[in-house]
Amino acid sequence: MKFTRQRYQSGSLSREMRKAGPAVWIFRWRENATEGRVYRKVVVGTIEQFPTKTAAKRAVETFRSTINAVNPAVPVTLRQLVKHYEENELPSKAFSTQRTFQTSLKTWVLPKWGEHRLSDVRTVEVEGWLHSLPLANATKAKIRNTMHVIFAHAGRHEWIATNPMTLVRQSAKREKLPDVLELDELKKLLAELGNPARALVFLTAATGLRVSEALGLKWSDVDFAAGEIRLSRAVVHQHVGDMKTEASQKPVPMDGALLDALQDWSRPAPYQQMGDWVFASPDMDGKQPYWPETPLKCYVHPAAKRVGITKALGWHSFRRTFATLLKGGGEDVKTVQELMRHASSRLTLDVYAQALTPAKRAAHLKLVGLIHPATETAIGPS
Repeated sequence: MKFTRQRYQSGSLSREMRKAGPAVWIFRWRENATEGRVYRKVVVGTIEQFPTKTAAKRAVETFRSTINAVNPAVPVTLRQLVKHYEENELPSKAFSTQRTFQTSLKTWVLPKWGEHRLSDVRTVEVEGWLHSLPLANATKAKIRNTMHVIFAHAGRHEWIATNPMTLVRQSAKREKLPDVLELDELKKLLAELGNPARALVFLTAATGLRVSEALGLKWSDVDFAAGEIRLSRAVVHQHVGDMKTEASQKPVPMDGALLDALQDWSRPAPYQQMGDWVFASPDMDGKQPYWPETPLKCYVHPAAKRVGITKALGWHSFRRTFATLLKGGGEDVKTVQELMRHASSRLTLDVYAQALTPAKRAAHLKLVGLIHPATETAIGPS
């Protein structure tokens, strides 16, 4: 398909509402193709990023210059579209999302498709390419989702018709899922660990916190009097960023043995001020929290081996263990979803919101009582 532009494309900019989230600025233009006019559009950004139309127009300039390139017969390439997305929309995403997105782009997408014209990139060809990659299906799903986002940004809605999570579901069927600990195994592990690793494992297993959220805690976030943890940040690759979703920012119950475990750690902790990290790294003079791999490899894995646990443990194992134990304990699905702080759609969030706080606290306290190890260990560094 050959495109030719007969005049300069100034395009049009308009504001549109979305079913969920803030309104967005949409830039539209048209191209002349052999079969007639083709209408295109791209999401410039949200009204939070660009409060005024003037600000949105400035953001459009880079993209407008691209579609009015010196050689008008060459349509926009995937690399040019990616550049526009990275400059105008990607910065608003969580840091972990940016890292995943950029890794997929630089390692896989751009080397293969970067110089292709958008009109030449077909869904069926991309699916065939994905299936040929020597990667885990979950990784393929991330790559496909990256292209899904890029093409949705350009108004290519055929990419939205196919669910990018299909490969993830296939992966769950054919590949080994992260290991989950049995209740007895978790209790043995906690009894074997010393602080701060013990407090960190207890925290993630008893609350379902992501390790980025747990390492992002400061003592000012831990309210011992109210028995709750207030979340406001996450640390990924030592980058302090916002929480993954709005649902992720909901307070987390901290009762019973978990409250005692964190208090036990707070007393000998070398960094105890309200502004200090709960799991501050002594190697960094407390200015940064631990890298997640450090306590895992230095303390958790050796302790697991000593008590006969042969499962492959990662930090996400404790989050999955948390969900599994809650479900196995017969807790209400909505309560479990609230405690996991998951948000996959607006409808789901509306349902989650119906779970009562007393029910969440009761479920949490019940679980903490279950996993509390019978044998206490001396408080001190691991």
